[in-house]
Amino acid sequence: MLSNFIFSLNATVPVFLIIVLGYVLKRIGFIDDNFVRIANKINFVVALPALLIHDMMQSEFKKMMDGYFVLFCAVVTVVSILASWLFTKLLMKDKTLVGEFAQAAYRSSAALLGTAFVINMYGNSGLVPLMILGAVPLYNICAVIILTVECPDKSEDDRKTIGSTMKGILTNPIVIAIAVGIVLAFLDIRLPRMIDATLDTVGKLSTPIALIGIGGAFEINKALKKWKPAAIATFMKLIGWGVIFIPIAIALGYTHEKLIAIIIMLCSPTTASCFIMAKSMKHEGTLTSSTIVLTTFFSAFTMTAVIFVCKTLGYL
Repeated sequence: MLSNFIFSLNATVPVFLIIVLGYVLKRIGFIDDNFVRIANKINFVVALPALLIHDMMQSEFKKMMDGYFVLFCAVVTVVSILASWLFTKLLMKDKTLVGEFAQAAYRSSAALLGTAFVINMYGNSGLVPLMILGAVPLYNICAVIILTVECPDKSEDDRKTIGSTMKGILTNPIVIAIAVGIVLAFLDIRLPRMIDATLDTVGKLSTPIALIGIGGAFEINKALKKWKPAAIATFMKLIGWGVIFIPIAIALGYTHEKLIAIIIMLCSPTTASCFIMAKSMKHEGTLTSSTIVLTTFFSAFTMTAVIFVCKTLGYL
């Protein structure tokens, strides 16, 4: 189990350190707000869509298809999203933070850390691609809906306009990328190697640029003012959903590769792409970046604890 703990640190600490690097670079004047703004735009419009399309095409959906498992992941995802949104709408006093909190409290770094965890434990990616199919498209589509509806910069008239909201969703680069990726994957269309390699290379830009952007935009004074909602979102993301849904998954017979995929879906840190989407869709981003930093740091300990308990009980 010590090796799993060390692996958790190896998986999360580098991510945290890149965020710190972005913060330091901004403080010493090496990058500025304009760089952060342009980096976020490149990620949102180019790098992240390329990553999604490439990853979805690489996942062998047909060979590994387990409809009930995908459905379980999708249902759990929808329930956690709706619960996060409802919880925030009812209890958060500052309504400008509803979109950021709701997204940060449910959206996992499933693709980024998930595959690495499973390969380390089982030698292959296991059922992570199916978990991604059930959860990640819903993560992105629902994030677009929530951030569009709850956008603090919109007028009251715009907020109530269904047409405006639907236009924002349908023209969102992330939603378009997911649709393209699903079509290409299920039709088993293979792009020319040069195009596939280009998508792979461009997609790999998304994580480091996003993390540096998070660090560059992170402002301690603002973050301290929002430490309470960030701490609550962190608890929900790393512990709350796991406590609720992991026992249900075990009761349904999901163990080993399936259970570890579910653990990753429920308990991994908030993905850095949350910040890209929040900033690109006119949200301040401070609460999001604070939650990403907190969940990234503490996930090394919480995920190790969850894995240790499930392993000890014989479910992994």
